[in-house]
Amino acid sequence: MKVKAKNNLKKIRESMLLSKSELARKAGVSPITIDRIEKGYPCRMDTKRKIIQALGFRLSEKDKVFGSD
Repeated sequence: MKVKAKNNLKKIRESMLLSKSELARKAGVSPITIDRIEKGYPCRMDTKRKIIQALGFRLSEKDKVFGSD
């Protein structure tokens, strides 16, 4: 089993009043992907990049969303 990573995605998404579906659409990924990431499952770097940009963060602010790896 993969180690689950702690991240702030759900907290940030909810503070922006975005549903999983809305964020998924903005990021160009599936709502299931958003759900899995919020539960701490790993995702590809490309997926992280899309989510960070969809939330309006700069890539240099990735630690605010995903913590430091």
